[in-house]
Amino acid sequence: MIPIRDTPSGASFQVKIHPRAKKNAITGEVGDALKLALTAPPVEGRANQACIAFLSEVLHVPRSSVTIAAGKSSRSKVIVVSGLSAVQVEARLVQNSSWERAENAGLKASSTRH
Repeated sequence: MIPIRDTPSGASFQVKIHPRAKKNAITGEVGDALKLALTAPPVEGRANQACIAFLSEVLHVPRSSVTIAAGKSSRSKVIVVSGLSAVQVEARLVQNSSWERAENAGLKASSTRH
C-alpha cells in the first residue's frame, strides 16, 4: 500500500493520473503513488475536477473534503483529505480497490498495464 500521512490539514497521499482512460478506476501503484485512470482530458482543469470527484466517491467524503495540495498542472499530485485519518483513508482505499484484492490474492496488478 502507498504511504498515507497524517497532516494538520488531513490525510495526504500521492497519486499519478492517467487521463483520457476508458473508465475511472484505481489501477495500481507507481512508486509511492496511487495510480488513477480518469476519463477526463487534462484540459482546463477537467482531470483535476474528475480526480477530486472520483476520490470523494471512493472515500465516501464530500468533494469539499478532497483537495489537490500540489501538482495541479502535473500528472503527479499530492491529495489531502480533510476529516479522515491516514488509517481511515487506507481502509477505504483497500475496501474499494479491486487491484488491492488482486495483489492480496497473489496476482500482480501490474499485469494489466501496458
